[in-house]
Amino acid sequence: MEDKSNIFGIRRIKRDFPPAHFLFKVESFSLLAKTGVEKYESDVFEAAGHKWRLALYPNGDNKSNGSGFISLFLAIDETENLYPTWEVNVTFRLFVFDQILDKFLTIEDGTVKRFNCLKSEWGFSQLVSEESFNNPSNGYLVRDCCIFGAEVFLMENLHCCKCECLSMIKKPEDNTIIFKMENFSKLDKTCYDSPVHSIGESKWKLEVYPRGNVKSKGKGISVFLELVEAAKLPPKRKVYAEYKLRIRDQINDNHMEQTTEDWFSATSVSWGYPWFMTLKVLQDASNGYIVNDSLIVEAEITLVSKVKRFS
Repeated sequence: MEDKSNIFGIRRIKRDFPPAHFLFKVESFSLLAKTGVEKYESDVFEAAGHKWRLALYPNGDNKSNGSGFISLFLAIDETENLYPTWEVNVTFRLFVFDQILDKFLTIEDGTVKRFNCLKSEWGFSQLVSEESFNNPSNGYLVRDCCIFGAEVFLMENLHCCKCECLSMIKKPEDNTIIFKMENFSKLDKTCYDSPVHSIGESKWKLEVYPRGNVKSKGKGISVFLELVEAAKLPPKRKVYAEYKLRIRDQINDNHMEQTTEDWFSATSVSWGYPWFMTLKVLQDASNGYIVNDSLIVEAEITLVSKVKRFS
């Protein structure tokens, strides 16, 4: 058991019972870390009469001396309706579940933290070292899955624990959108949308601009992938996708394909390529992209994130 109880006043012990307020499970942790995301914020949970989030730095918070560690912070949320000089004083504990011993590593420093408009996030930049976290014998990362948690105390205002699970789904089922655009030469609208397709419990569609959009207008074809109903996502929720956009070569199978990765959100609902291909290349019959006046555009999602909430 890792125990550096007295370093910087931080106390680390293992206990049997789970956190009272929030559990946050991450599946395929290594894939999340490889996305390069600096910080992933959980959905909101309630404790001590206020709303909170967990902020996870899977590669450490380098700005707070967290290099080589897993960093985890507690952030207060939904403070817009509080007084301008608001302040919330709490004590809290953060947790990492030892899946071998069935115990929770508890990290706390025992001091009261003052959350306010100047300091809305507190936690541990050196929660657990990467060496300890990745060591299979410690039980923190088992089958690439890990579980974090939080307790927040202000007087005795306790609420039912809420749970959130973030999964990274590799090669999800039915992961390709196929959009056949017939009578392509006669299409006169600026943009065409494919039928909506469900992949990884999210809804997606293709956006195709046959004559290009903005910078490529009249010179190229533009292709984008859109997360449908992204505007309905909870605040700060993001959906990650690794995907391929392609226009099929219907003669030689020499498809034009672009591979990329992006985080989709309510403020970034679609990603893609304004200059996917020039019209000159597209319309060259020898390339096989347009056959019998039909064009086939596809999106293949190879990795997608999924969030589940539990009471």
